Parts: sequence; C-alpha cells; structure tokens
Amino acid sequence: MLNLIDRHKYILKQLRETGHVNVQNLSAELEVSDVTIRKDLKLLEDKNLLYRTHGGGYMKSPYTSDKPVDEKEHQAKTEKEKIAKEAAKLIDQNDSIIIASGTTVLALARMIKPQQHLTVITSALNVALELSHHQNVEVLQLGGQLRQNSSSVAGMYAELILQDVSCSILFLGVDGIDAAGLTTTSLAEAHLNQKMMQAAQTTVVLADSSKFGRRGMGKICALDQVQHIITDEGISANTIKLLESNGIKVTIAQ
Repeated sequence: MLNLIDRHKYILKQLRETGHVNVQNLSAELEVSDVTIRKDLKLLEDKNLLYRTHGGGYMKSPYTSDKPVDEKEHQAKTEKEKIAKEAAKLIDQNDSIIIASGTTVLALARMIKPQQHLTVITSALNVALELSHHQNVEVLQLGGQLRQNSSSVAGMYAELILQDVSCSILFLGVDGIDAAGLTTTSLAEAHLNQKMMQAAQTTVVLADSSKFGRRGMGKICALDQVQHIITDEGISANTIKLLESNGIKVTIAQ
C-alpha cells in the first residue's frame, strides 16, 4: 500500500496521461478505500492540482459553456471536415436520416451530394439551408423555439413531429463525452436529442477529440446507448478503450 505522497503522485500521473481519474478505479489500483481516495482528491483540489467531480476528478474543469455557432465553426475545422467526410460514407441512396445541430454535423451537410433521393430531418436551420440547394434532398425542418447560439430549434413542437418519424441513422453532435455519457449545454436540446435517438435505428456521434473529457449541463444519454462515434486522431487510447468497452464502434477519420 502506498503512502499519501506516493498516492498523490500516482493520481497526478494518471491525470496527466488521461485527463480524468475515477474513485473506484483508483481504490482498486491503490488498494485503499473509496473514502481515502475522495480525501486524496479533496487535498489535491485544495492545492489547485485537479478539479473534483462526482465519482472522480479532472485535470481541469470539464464543464463547457454555450458558445455561438459562428465561433465554434472555426474550432478544429480541419478535424470536423475529416469526420464529416467519413460520416457521409454511411449514407445510402434513398435513405432517410436525422441530422441534429452543431458545427460538425453542419460540416456533414456540406459533404452530402446524393445521386438519388435522400430525406433529411433536422432541427438545425443552417443544415436545412445547406441542403436546400440539392434537388435530390427532401428536407423536413423541425419547428419550435429557436436557439440563436446553435441556429437550431428545440421544444415540444419539434418533439411531437419526431413521434411519427422512423429513420435509419441519427447524426448527432455533442458538447461533451465522458464516462458519464453524452452531454450538451442545453437541457431542451438534450431532451430533443433523446427523442431523435428513439426515432433512429442507429446513433452516430460526430465529435472531434476536444469533446472528450468535457461535460455540458444537459445529459443526452449513457455511453452504451450509442452505436458509433467518429472522431479524429487526437483521441487517447484510454478513451477508445472506454468507448469500445461500452459496445461503441470507434472510427478515426484520416
């Protein structure tokens, strides 16, 4: 059993390598109680060496803020384009899909150039406008309360339409992915995303590597409710292991 100083060194080493530690895992690895680990994390937080959350700790605060879509569009732009190109390969001819909101799914909309008929249901105004130029694409724009920061709608009216919808794939953008699941900065958007998942046979998450280890206020779902995540080369091996242990297919866009 390690002493307090050595435990703290071990915890900080894990944080540097993965960005996140879990109380139960540390308890098993260091052969001490959960209570001891929680005390260790509290001491390290008091020294500003980590940020505690329920069940663990992060190198920095995992919580993300709601930024305007115009600002987010310029972040990780190359990675988003690669992810979008990979995601576009999943769309079949004469398919029916749902595209949620976000800058990565907007990049997907720009990649779509169908040769035959395609039906797209979306909550995002910018996605609908992007696809409206294609004669082969039929767009069903969900209605509801407009969220200006995301250029998308949410609320009861959008959810009601989805009750009568059945599609092959939901392409979902998120603000955060960690061991607790998928999150976004808006509770209303999180609830709409849940309804979208119920209307689709498969949920494919498009998320650049900066989204991992981050967390928003609104929880969309647990990890094991997602079938496929497409991301970039910045994702860590430990994160891939976590995702795959939850039955998620992980694709690294090249």
